[in-house]
Amino acid sequence: SRRFSQLLTKASEETAVDAGEFFTDLKEKWDKVENKSTVILYGGGAIVAVWLSSIFVGAINSVPLLPKIMELVGLGYTGWFVYRYLLFKSSRKELATDIESLKKKIAETE
Repeated sequence: SRRFSQLLTKASEETAVDAGEFFTDLKEKWDKVENKSTVILYGGGAIVAVWLSSIFVGAINSVPLLPKIMELVGLGYTGWFVYRYLLFKSSRKELATDIESLKKKIAETE
């Protein structure tokens, strides 16, 4: 119990964030953005895409047999992913290198 309380105390100290500092950092980053209209357009597009996808998922969910088929497809893909990337050590290394190369591609575009 004592160890758990120390762990909670340490976690709360590490995650404590000053709201003023957060908004100051956010404002500085916003001021550095050159194409503010593009960022707003992409953000609005993302919100619309999430809204439309929720409508689409709701429509699929209303068809009686389709949700179960989608669950089977998801389970099949999950099984394939585990077999392909997580079961063997060499494939885990391959997955790690793929993730690292993706990180590098994303970081280079900034």
